[in-house]
Amino acid sequence: MLEKHRENEVHVDKVEQGPTSSIAFGLERIGLIAVRAPIVSCIVLFFLIVGAVFGIHRIKIDDSLSQLFRSDTREFKQYEEVTKKFPAEEFDVLVVVEGKTLLARNNLEKLRDFVTDMQLVEGTRGLVSLFSARQAPAPGKLPAALFPAELPEGDAYNKFIETVKNNEIIRGKLLSEDGTLALIVLSLDPEVVGSNKLTKTVADIRALMKEDLGDTGLNVQLSGVPVMQLEIRNAVERDGLTYNILGILAGCIIAIIFFRKISFMVAAAFPPMIAILLALGALGWANFNLNMFLNVMTPLIMVISFSDSMQLTFAARDRLIAGQDKFTAFKNAVLVVGPACVLTHGTAGISFIALQFSDSDLIRKFGEAGLAATIIALVAVLSLVPVFGVLLVRNEKLFAVKFQSADAGVQALRNFCYWIAVRMVGRPGLFSLIALLFVGGLGVIYANLEPRYRLADQVPDKRQAVAASDRLDAKLTGANPVNVLIQFPKGETLYSPETLQTIADVHATVEKAAGVGNVWSVETLRRWLAEKAGSADVATLKEYVSVIPEHLVRRFIDAQQDAVLVAGRVPDKDSSQLLPIVDKLDAELDAVRKKHPGYEVAVTGLAAIAARNSASMIEKLNHGLTIEFALVAIFIGLAFRSWVVMFACILPGIFPVVMSGTVLWAMGEGLQFASVVALTVSFGLGLSATIHFLNRLRLESKPGVGSALAVERATVLVGPALILTTVVLACGLVVTVFSDLPSLRLFGWLGAFSMIMALVADLFILRPTAMWLINLHGKLQGPDKPAI
Repeated sequence: MLEKHRENEVHVDKVEQGPTSSIAFGLERIGLIAVRAPIVSCIVLFFLIVGAVFGIHRIKIDDSLSQLFRSDTREFKQYEEVTKKFPAEEFDVLVVVEGKTLLARNNLEKLRDFVTDMQLVEGTRGLVSLFSARQAPAPGKLPAALFPAELPEGDAYNKFIETVKNNEIIRGKLLSEDGTLALIVLSLDPEVVGSNKLTKTVADIRALMKEDLGDTGLNVQLSGVPVMQLEIRNAVERDGLTYNILGILAGCIIAIIFFRKISFMVAAAFPPMIAILLALGALGWANFNLNMFLNVMTPLIMVISFSDSMQLTFAARDRLIAGQDKFTAFKNAVLVVGPACVLTHGTAGISFIALQFSDSDLIRKFGEAGLAATIIALVAVLSLVPVFGVLLVRNEKLFAVKFQSADAGVQALRNFCYWIAVRMVGRPGLFSLIALLFVGGLGVIYANLEPRYRLADQVPDKRQAVAASDRLDAKLTGANPVNVLIQFPKGETLYSPETLQTIADVHATVEKAAGVGNVWSVETLRRWLAEKAGSADVATLKEYVSVIPEHLVRRFIDAQQDAVLVAGRVPDKDSSQLLPIVDKLDAELDAVRKKHPGYEVAVTGLAAIAARNSASMIEKLNHGLTIEFALVAIFIGLAFRSWVVMFACILPGIFPVVMSGTVLWAMGEGLQFASVVALTVSFGLGLSATIHFLNRLRLESKPGVGSALAVERATVLVGPALILTTVVLACGLVVTVFSDLPSLRLFGWLGAFSMIMALVADLFILRPTAMWLINLHGKLQGPDKPAI
């Protein structure tokens, strides 16, 4: 039977040139333009590549931690306003020093030397540490430093350390209750944080850590927004190189193993590589910034383009073996397989368009970049595969004779596909019912997945920043800021009694809020003056504020003195755990709002933005995925002019998504931004196998051929290419497991798993479902077009 399929291949080519209607409305013919003048096309390609290289050098990296939540919403605009008014947290390096001997006299001396040296690091604006603490002031005098120039010894030192541990300013804020962890806050110049100078500044800090504290036995780690941004920046640059190398190697190795000719390996693997280069160059010229999602664009382009380049190369190869010359073989490959290539890129494009429903600017930009890359990849593959084929393939007749008798690898795949096809068409109704029930059950599990988000998932977890933040969570109530912005009404000043009382009430409310700690504000200084200096008058408060360094004042009082900030800290928990804390705090502040009308009191900060918006944004993306199911099915049905095709592609399209969701559920994971985006994109890409099979089935469904035989023929002819491309697609995505970014690792393995499940669905769900629907309807084509 399998030999019979091979004998029919020449006959297939004759039929393919009959009166068929293109499912791509003739768009596949753009692939024939370049092949008419292959040498000229290569010259044009050379100049395009040169331009793309310059474009790639224009790409900048967006390492902002708030990029996921960047939007036009009122809450995010308020968050941006706060970061401008109080430019501290965005530029703070947190130095976490920990050890049981932290407060030993020698270690404390070296720690003080380290703090002193850090103030000399280029780009430093100021520093806050336990050495910033002051003694109770004498009447009419400024308070002396808590730490004397020469530390006491013996019993006097032990008493001194108890005084330090009980100091209200640093206790639980800059020094843990047990005295084993110290936090040093180093404020950097904004210009340094936003430029390449940050790399040198952080390197200088690390060098001082080693030089001053290397022999103390203390553990020193860096965290804070600048360090996280730098780690993200380094990870994005490193990952991009890794993805390029590994993705290209995977494609080349698999192509050369099965094609066993350099010319076919080049025809199959080089167009995707060039598509990557051209797409990234275009993104650079379009001023796109590289970020945690756009960084995965390289394997995605590889996935999109390699699938179709393999299909085209396989089709041309079969025609060469059947005796056609290389020009005819590659032309027919474009005309026959090209429409399916256009349609697969169309479904991928719809997936990226679906991301435009997100509230996140980052995800919308990813969708725009993906759509542009999809169009570039389509043109590159349709044009370059035939160009490379006609330029590189030599001795077609000798090639045909050689591979007609020695094609073991592909023949083994054909045998496997035939074995599956025969069994799937045996009882199509039963298998279709089983598939419907199975997919429905998985859908119920998928529907129960809950949104998840943690800041740590956006930061490299194999570096210092996350580990240091975890220690702050454990010892100092957290590293993530939750702030309360207080804006004064007209006529009120910072030092008016009503304003000071409002600040005091907000401060007290935040202090009492469950889950929030390390609270700082103007009220902190006011209380300390009242307790230690015995003076709570406004004049004293003004005097102390005037002598405090500018970078410290700007943490709590804006430059115009018409707004203040009450700053608190929370642990880096899942947003579902943080949201109740934020909502409860906001509700408790209603009492302050009623007591002080006219004062605007708002809870803000990155943690609050994430807690409030992440769940709704993820759910909206998930709903967009549901809408995408329907849109893609309708799109494919209209392209094929067949309701049979429309319904046939639904179950195999949904299966990879709900199966991947079930795996997430079994692992105790929820839906994260990365997982929803991965599933959205994988759905569109996974339909590539479905479309190529249905296109082949359409050509095989001609008068006199039963539905079972048509399914078997289509499976044997396109199955090997589908299997190989799925392997390459999975390899192209799974390389992201080498990333330091948890979100990208999740994106990679989940995308690769979805692609494999798409192949499973194509082999075991699509075939019986399509045959059952054909038997029910009588033919694959719609009523307005003749069956082929």
